[in-house]
Amino acid sequence: YTLDNGLKVYLSQNSDAPTIQTFVAVRAGSSYDPKESTGLAHYLEHMLFKGTDKFGTKDWEQEKGYIAQISDLYEQHRAEQDPGKKEEIYRKIDSVSYIASGYAIANEYNTMTSSLGATGTNAHTSAEETVYQNKIPSNELDKFLEVESEKFRKLVLRLFHTELESVYEEFNRNLDSDPSKTFHALMDGMYPSHPYGQQTTIGTSNHLKNHSLLDIQNYFDRYYVPSNMAVVLVGDLDYDETIKKVDATFGQLDGKEVEHPVLPKEAPATQIVVREVYGPTSENISFGWRTNGILSEDSKYIALIERILSNNSAGLI
Repeated sequence: YTLDNGLKVYLSQNSDAPTIQTFVAVRAGSSYDPKESTGLAHYLEHMLFKGTDKFGTKDWEQEKGYIAQISDLYEQHRAEQDPGKKEEIYRKIDSVSYIASGYAIANEYNTMTSSLGATGTNAHTSAEETVYQNKIPSNELDKFLEVESEKFRKLVLRLFHTELESVYEEFNRNLDSDPSKTFHALMDGMYPSHPYGQQTTIGTSNHLKNHSLLDIQNYFDRYYVPSNMAVVLVGDLDYDETIKKVDATFGQLDGKEVEHPVLPKEAPATQIVVREVYGPTSENISFGWRTNGILSEDSKYIALIERILSNNSAGLI
């Protein structure tokens, strides 16, 4: 289905169990990150679990003023070049963030979904997409759609400062991961111009240390719109009743056109590219080929070849 606001809805029945697997997908990932704000799409994914002006807050009228201060301070911190002054601004961010945290209700989204019996509450960001998921009891669909659609109605960058520490820790783990380093080297070799190879989903250390709340808000406003999103529900559901419920909740989100970024085109590869990565794990080889993309006629043949050659199944290599 396509709702009036442009949202795509995919429904599939499976009555094996009284549950519904849910996905809310946004066609925007790390390849859409501005060059000066890599890691932004992934960080935004984290922030959507912090609530809106209707949940996650004890007193929104008080809290919103502090969040606005924090946003302004981050812009000052990003622009400041003097290390001493930069550190002074960071201490102000820390101080105001502490006050703002007193108005936040931590993990209220998780508490609400857990009370509905939801499991597998999670999300992921990749180069092309950000996807939010839950598995819910089928008799709680009404309440779930109300909570989930509210999550996408308004972005509130609540507890931004503390969540940034969690994301930076994730960045540090990637630095110590040989598989991550190998993957990034492989993509850099295959995509010397495109964000696939030149921007990582987690972002750079410098960008994580100099985030902009305005950049994140602009990204949300530009891409987190119904015409760039899909709701997928699979499980014990009735098609006619379910689409009415989705339309009564997600269908009320404000719709507008989305403008996708124009990304660089890679020149045809003319030679084999080799990258070497050193680390403590045992020696291994990763190799890949550029293809014409998932929507091309090639994609079904590529998928078949991948499975035929995979060491995990046929072991032909």
